[in-house]
Amino acid sequence: MQNNAQLRKHLKRTLLVRWRSLRESNRIKSLGKDVYIDKDVQLMRYPKNITISDNVVVKSGARICSCNEQSLISIGENTTVGYHTFIFASNGVTIGNNCLIAPFVYIVDSDHEISKSQRINQQGNVTAPIVIEDDVWIGTGAKILKGVTIKKGAIVAAGALVKDDVLSYSIVGGIPAKKISERV
Repeated sequence: MQNNAQLRKHLKRTLLVRWRSLRESNRIKSLGKDVYIDKDVQLMRYPKNITISDNVVVKSGARICSCNEQSLISIGENTTVGYHTFIFASNGVTIGNNCLIAPFVYIVDSDHEISKSQRINQQGNVTAPIVIEDDVWIGTGAKILKGVTIKKGAIVAAGALVKDDVLSYSIVGGIPAKKISERV
């Protein structure tokens, strides 16, 4: 197992936590072993399209939403989803193993059409899958938009708006996110 004791050592695996995992295991496609689902987590709309692998932590206030019958969400082993993080899939969101997703992150694989010839609330969505590969850290308040792939080992700085792919072991930040450094 990876050395992430700081993140997980204070998690109390109470009877209530085990009950939440058991309840969700019956609602979603697949729930791995030793998953920690905190209070006030919502797996929304089409939970049968959500896969959560072994040793995942989903913190309080998180919202994970498969928005239609075809959209799939997959969260890899040893990944942490931070407080009040939103993951919404109209196409698909794949999150790899050993990822850290900080609080208040917003991951959404769609946006709205914007033709001026029609009212905005009558227009459809434009979707493209999001892929977050293994060993990625997404900082607090970052936004990941449709069609983005974040390659292995990358870091997204707090508050960044990611609308383009991120290369392996790159560090990106800003609005829109641009490469600011590399992991060494």
